[in-house]
Amino acid sequence: MPNLRPWVNPTGNCVRIQVKVQPRAARNEIAGVAGDYVKVRLTAPPVEGEANKLLQKFLGEVFGCGAGNVKILKGLTSSRKLVEINGVTLEEVARLVESSS
Repeated sequence: MPNLRPWVNPTGNCVRIQVKVQPRAARNEIAGVAGDYVKVRLTAPPVEGEANKLLQKFLGEVFGCGAGNVKILKGLTSSRKLVEINGVTLEEVARLVESSS
């Protein structure tokens, strides 16, 4: 059975999502899904890790798990990132992302 949500995968006790970040946006928000990625707009610039730090904080708030439970596994210097979130289920992540589309 094909994965109907190619942007998200459960792995053990966490969920991994593929994210495409747009820095220097007017506000922090999840802007829906585009193919294999969740679009996230952030107010921080992509300088000295500021956007990465804000991404962790923002996703921790959105998913109610705190920034410490959000890790960027790949893409520290790219707009496309693989993010691991602990303390949430696949269903919670899918519902929150899809409701903000």
